[in-house]
Amino acid sequence: MAPIAGGAVTLHDARRGVRWSVDLEPFEIGVYAVTQELVAELLGEPARHPRRPATDVSWLRAIRFCNAASEWEGLDPAYTFEGEDVTWHVDADGYRLPTEAEWEHACRAGSTGPHYGLLAEIAWTSADGVTAPQEVGGRLPNLNGLFDTLGNAWEWCWDLLDPARYGDYRVFRGGGFADDAWSVRASTRRGGAPRMHHEDVGFRVARGGFDAVDGAQGWSARADEERAAYDGPTPPGWTPLR
Repeated sequence: MAPIAGGAVTLHDARRGVRWSVDLEPFEIGVYAVTQELVAELLGEPARHPRRPATDVSWLRAIRFCNAASEWEGLDPAYTFEGEDVTWHVDADGYRLPTEAEWEHACRAGSTGPHYGLLAEIAWTSADGVTAPQEVGGRLPNLNGLFDTLGNAWEWCWDLLDPARYGDYRVFRGGGFADDAWSVRASTRRGGAPRMHHEDVGFRVARGGFDAVDGAQGWSARADEERAAYDGPTPPGWTPLR
C-alpha cells in the first residue's frame, strides 16, 4: 500500500458534460492491482499467472475479496451485505475499493494531462499488440509509486456510474491492454453491472476510514439518490440498457 496525501481533484464526465471538484483526505491505495496470486491465497482460486492482475472479476467479487483481506489481517471489514445490496461503512479501517475521486487523484499524482507519462513507458495498450494483461510492475510507475493505473487492466471503483440511466452499474477506470490512447486516460469513466466480468477488468484496493455518515472521499449516498431521480434530457452518445 502507498500513502496518498489529501488534496483536490476535478472529475469530468464527458457523457453528461459535467465537471465537479472533490476535496480528499489522506488514504492508502495498492501499489499494484490485486494479482491472481493474492486472490488465490485469500479466496482459494487457481492462479494460472500469479503476477498478472486478477481480471475477469466482478465488482461483487472484488468487494468480497476486500472483506476477506480485512478479516485476514484483523481489520474491520468495510462492507456489509443484504443479498447483493452492499453498504460501505466509511469509518471502517479495512480494505475496500477506492472511490473514483481517490482513484483519479492517486493515478494523476499531480499531473494535469490525460497521462502521467509517455504511454509506451507507463502503460500496456493496444499499441503493444499483447493479447492478455501483463505482469504487474512491468512499466514505469507514476510519482506516487503506483504501477499500471493506466493500461493493462481497467480497475473497479466504489461509485455508481450514472444511476438515472444505468441503474446499479459501477465505475471502472484506467483502460486495458486492448484499448488505445483515447481510452487509456486518467479521466475516462466506464462501468458495468456488479455481476459483470471481463478479461480486461480487475481492481486495486484502498484503505482509510473517515468520520462521516452520508459518504466520504467524493461519494455520497444522498448524491446517488439525487442522481438516480434525474429525468433531464439524454446526453449525446448515451447508450440505453438492453
